[in-house]
Amino acid sequence: VRLVESGGGLVQSGGSLRLSCVTSGVTAVSYCMGWFRQGPGKEREAVAAIDSAGYTTYADSVKGRFTISLDNAEISSYLQMDSLKPEDTAMYYCAADGHTVVGSGGHCRSVSIWGQGTQVTVSS
Repeated sequence: VRLVESGGGLVQSGGSLRLSCVTSGVTAVSYCMGWFRQGPGKEREAVAAIDSAGYTTYADSVKGRFTISLDNAEISSYLQMDSLKPEDTAMYYCAADGHTVVGSGGHCRSVSIWGQGTQVTVSS
């Protein structure tokens, strides 16, 4: 099972980026996919999560600016990031687990598979 992220890059404050997480080898009927980030000198934090039923959860810091979506047919997730701020600068990771649902605060109730990450840099 693999998760591969893409879509990161350099953007000015106020700009937008769309991250993609494509899976291979995932066969679970129910699952949750989430996005995490880790900025320089910071701990990893959950950003957003979505489960196969379409329920979503977001961290307070991104509510109203980020939107997570899911392609159930491809088992892929997308993170639309608008109104980006310099404090959103981080390595963004996709994570997933089967037979689980969203929790709260941007978390899936569990994750066991991680992607390699994609860098997002927001300049002021």
